[in-house]
Formats: sequence, structure tokens, C-alpha cells
Amino acid sequence: MSTIDRTVRTDEQALQQKARDHLWMHFARQSTMTEGDGVPIIVRGEGHHIWDAAGKRYIDGLSGLFVVNAGHGRRRLAEAAARQAEQLAFFPIWSYAHPSAIELAERLASYAPGDLNRVFYSTGGGEAVETAFKLAKQYWKLMGKPTKHKVISRAIAYHGTPQGALAITGLPGMKSMFEPVTPGGFRVPNTNFYRADEMGFRGTPEEFGRWAADRIEEMILFEGADTVAAVFLEPVQNSGGCFPPPPGYFQRVREICDRHDVLLVSDEVICAFGRIGEWFACDAYGYIPDMITCAKAMTSGYSPLGATIVSDRVHEPFAHGQTSFPHGYTFAGHPVSAAVALENLDIFEEEGLNERVRENSPIFRSTLERLNDLPIVGDVRGDGYFFGIELVKDKATRETFDDDESERLLRGFLSKALYDAGLYCRADDRGDPVIQLAPPLTTGPAEFDEIEQILRGVLTEAWSRL
Repeated sequence: MSTIDRTVRTDEQALQQKARDHLWMHFARQSTMTEGDGVPIIVRGEGHHIWDAAGKRYIDGLSGLFVVNAGHGRRRLAEAAARQAEQLAFFPIWSYAHPSAIELAERLASYAPGDLNRVFYSTGGGEAVETAFKLAKQYWKLMGKPTKHKVISRAIAYHGTPQGALAITGLPGMKSMFEPVTPGGFRVPNTNFYRADEMGFRGTPEEFGRWAADRIEEMILFEGADTVAAVFLEPVQNSGGCFPPPPGYFQRVREICDRHDVLLVSDEVICAFGRIGEWFACDAYGYIPDMITCAKAMTSGYSPLGATIVSDRVHEPFAHGQTSFPHGYTFAGHPVSAAVALENLDIFEEEGLNERVRENSPIFRSTLERLNDLPIVGDVRGDGYFFGIELVKDKATRETFDDDESERLLRGFLSKALYDAGLYCRADDRGDPVIQLAPPLTTGPAEFDEIEQILRGVLTEAWSRL
């Protein structure tokens, strides 16, 4: 072992000890900090690759966490942050403003569909959803309908961890330890066509779209339209493994919301900024919501920022007299983050990243669908650069794994095996077991082939272990 190798190893050992002593990782079992060899420590990123503290390179198959859409190591984004920090590092937008927040608001409004012209900043996606929830409730009070405070979302959907966003989240296992959460959240079936028969539906994808949308109307009528404020939906539902909307689904949902005077919120924290090949995925699926929540790839992760983009209709009752929306965050619309976002969006336009996704998405899909010859692969689904691979015990019957089997398969083998093979992605059991892929938008067919080969080898071994 060379002197350099020994130094790197020593530094990694010191970091592992500090992590064990002081770092509380999010959504992680803390036992991983003290058992085994420690945790992966990522020290560098370049393009669509990352490196760990030992110098090993990996494909970033998840864009960090659906975030680094423009890729790692963009010097111009770091320089944009430095320029802004030198000029104005911080100032709040509580009754004041600064140029980068103003310019970015105008830019986002120009990308958004319809009359979504008002931008309320936050620092992340959960806060953006929390903002939309609170805004919907106050909007209806100002409109003389104070009983409209309930929200509807889909089963297994994840919308964030703040108390309000958690009420919208459709994952009981993420909420039970924090109950009682904010009241008023109600769930309807999601759009997992692969498991539609388990929801009591049989028919075509088009028929399934109408059926799933009609379950929203059924819930509105059951609760009473005079009590429902908003419906929160992701264009492609993340949790559960990339459920795209069936044909006509969102058009039907929009009709239902209009008929019952309910706001439609498009939660695009993951799907916006190129993940589905458009600035906002609602454009890809042909609907205009009343609000859009977004974050993550707005800056490609180079600085934290979120936003709730609001229609003129929803903004209108706030535009008069002494009315205000008593809500905000210290670091929302941060000058550095807004400046980075503007530069990031310039990169998207200059390099045609949205167009790149639309061009390459069919290739990505067909490459992943080659895995359908494996007995463990039940379904490949998704859109854009956002795909999920559902794993099954029996292809013919679509039998899934029980909790113990899923634990052994995902946490006991797949997560580490994929990482050791050079692919960072997500093996997820929120719902049926899936592997999720959302690489940076800079990737192309060569990377798709490499990802498929890694998956093939690891999934083949996983099946042999069952």
C-alpha cells in the first residue's frame, strides 16, 4: 500500500469514527453507524459519476436524490454562488426583495403553464408542500368557504415530512410514530396499473385512468365537496416505484376538481426541471394545476431551494387591503440559491437537457426492458429519466415478497450489492419491492447499457439466493 493510499484510508477511518460519534443520518437505521464497516462516504462528483472516500467510482443512478439533474462538478454553478455571496450573501424576502429572487420568480412563471404566475419560495420540497396545504386552507377561508380544509392524495404517495405534508403522505408506516398528525388527509388508489386487479379493477389503461380518477370524485362526494380544499398528486408517483398516469387520468381529475370547486396541486418536487423531459411535468401530461410545488433540480442541488407556484386565481384574494399569508422561512428565496437556480436553468436551455430526455427516454426504457427476461423482474415502468423495476417472487402470478423476504432481499443484499458493483440507486420497499433509477440528464445510451449490465448481474445473483 502506497503512502497516498494509507493516508486516504486513515482519513476515511477518522471520518467513519466521527460519523459514528456524531452524525444522525436521515431515514437511516442508526445501527448502520456502529455495526459493520460503517457507511459509504461520498467525497466527489463529476458529470454522472461519484467517488467514495476510498477512491472508488460509481454511476450516480439517482441524481443524488432526484436532484443533480445537470450533473456533478459544474464549476459555473459554484462560481455563480460565489459571485452572489460576495455581492449579497443573505437577505430575507419578508417584506423586502433582492434581484435574484425577483428574476427567478419571473423565470419560473414563464415556464409554468396557464396563469401560474406567483412564486412563493421555500428551502425544499416538503416546505413547498406544507406551503400549498396552508395556502389552500386560507384561500378557501378568504373565499367564504371556511369548511374546505381537507386534502386528498394517493395511497403510498410521499409528499414530505413536515406535519402538514405528512398528513398528505400516504405511507402509514411513516406517520404512526408521529400521530396525531395534522388532520384532514384522505387517500385514494394510486395509478399502479401492474397491480390494478388488486385494487378491484380489470380493463385497459385508458379505462383504468378514468376508474382511478373517479375514485377521487368518490372521495370528494363521500367527505362532502364543501369540506375538501385540494387534491395533491405527483405527475409520476415516486413512492411505490414510478407510477405514470394512465391516458386521460389528469384530464379527468381536472374536470372533477373544477366540478366540485377543489384545487389541484401538482407535486413536482421530483418531476419538474427535466426529469420527465419538460420544465414542469404537468405540460407532458396535458393539465394545468392551480399550484405546482417544486424544489430539488431547480438548482441541481448546488444550493437548497423550493417553491410553490400559484395561479392568479388563488393569489387574487391575497392581493387586496390588509390581507397577508402569515407563513414563510428564513432562508426561502436565498440570494445564493436563487442565483444558482438562474445559472442552472441557463445550462438546461443552452444544452437542451429537456430535449435530451425526450429523445433518450425511449432508449432508456427499452434498455431496462431487456431485464424482463429475468425471473425476478415483474414490471418496468416510468417515464422520462425516471424508472422503477418491480421485483417479484413469481412472474406468472405477480406474487410479491413478504416483509421478511423484502428485508433480506433489499437491505440484506441488493442495496449493498448494487453499490459494490458500481451503481448508486435506490432499492425501495415503500410498497412492493422496487429498484428506482433517475440518473442525471447528461447520461445517454452508453450509461443506460452500463446500468443494465450492473442490474442484470446483481439481480441474477439475487434470484439465485432466494
